[in-house]
Amino acid sequence: MPLTTYWLEHAWLDTNVEPGVALDVDSDGRIAAVRTGVDAPPPGAVVLRGLTIPGLANAHSHAFHRALRGTVQVGSGTFWTWREVMYNVAQRLTPDSYFTLARAVYAEMALAGITAVGEFHYLHHAPGGTPYADPNAMGEALIAAAGEAGIRITLLDTAYLSAGFGAAPDPHQLRFSDGTAEAWAERVSGLKERDGVRIGAAIHSVRAVPADQLSTVARWAQDRQAPLHVHLSEQTAENDACLAAHGRTPTQLLADHGVLGARTTGVHNTHMRDADIALIGSTSTGTCMCPTTERDLADGIGPAVALQRAGSPLSLGSDSHAVIDLLEEARAMELNERLRTRTRGHWTAAALLRAATADGHAALGLPDAGALEAGALADFTTIALDSVRTAGPVPRLAAETAVFAASAADVRHTVVGGRHVVRDGVHQTVPDVPRALADSIAALRG
Repeated sequence: MPLTTYWLEHAWLDTNVEPGVALDVDSDGRIAAVRTGVDAPPPGAVVLRGLTIPGLANAHSHAFHRALRGTVQVGSGTFWTWREVMYNVAQRLTPDSYFTLARAVYAEMALAGITAVGEFHYLHHAPGGTPYADPNAMGEALIAAAGEAGIRITLLDTAYLSAGFGAAPDPHQLRFSDGTAEAWAERVSGLKERDGVRIGAAIHSVRAVPADQLSTVARWAQDRQAPLHVHLSEQTAENDACLAAHGRTPTQLLADHGVLGARTTGVHNTHMRDADIALIGSTSTGTCMCPTTERDLADGIGPAVALQRAGSPLSLGSDSHAVIDLLEEARAMELNERLRTRTRGHWTAAALLRAATADGHAALGLPDAGALEAGALADFTTIALDSVRTAGPVPRLAAETAVFAASAADVRHTVVGGRHVVRDGVHQTVPDVPRALADSIAALRG
């Protein structure tokens, strides 16, 4: 089989930075070999100057929230007032306009070095709740958008059935609801996996799926060995309401109904008791932290250190897309903990990169991505080491430089399945991403 060789000026190989690394990529888009100590580019090799790391995994995304950027930063408020603005945008989307917006958003992710996204998808039906002729039209629009933007997608099709602990959906939420978990399962079973596409499940939250229907969603994911995600304890109000309704915390309620486990990821896990942390860890349930959204919505700082120590793998997401920058998410997790504890060094740069790469991909059902090693998917990204943010440190500290100084603006190349999606900072199929974003968002303004 013909091989494509990439020569990496510097490469992060799990624990250390190596100079002069050659990656051979086969025709199936996988890494065939990794050769270190290659001082100069081999003849015909594609040269990537800077630090090359595995592709970043954005484990939690709501693509249409990108249209809120700037707008929801005006004035004050809470998560709940932010939610009203979000509902107004959601009401305007159609399959066509969602495709156009999501393609631009996923292209922005590719520019930021993201090679896989977990799309927490709950906008299923037409306004009023009427299904489209294709009941999965909105999900298929997201899948097509990711394909055109050149990144992998795990579509986490989300059950969202209630306005809160059994209450009927309010008018804004009718687009989200299939009525029952059984009807949700029937609809989502029509979605098919294909190259670059995984189908997973999500429970929006314990308030949005009645307790007696949680196990239906969990069984659907279990039967397919699919990833299962859930918003968990994002706000104290959710915890209080769950205690009032069920006499137990959201984590305990999920455990009672078989939701927790190694293929499950709790998103946020912000306001947790010690017993909740122990439950999450003992079941190997993952934790997806979204620091830029959690701080934007004033939700709080989650106990990431305690969760990881208990046994919960950490991943990262950009969630509401206040910014799309997984390097910022990684350093924010560490810096938030420094502010809370007034001590430094809770995670090494290597540990933060693993959360953004290998562990993020695992949370999305992609265990064969997230590492520069033979047999892995050839998904990687290159960060400049000569920008105003990254110039100066010695190359052996390139991982620390990337995590604690670089930004998405420093990404120079993104390769997915051995194919250049971003080359020299330019997206290869969506050449004017800012214009694509501006036009698709302008079209949604009322």
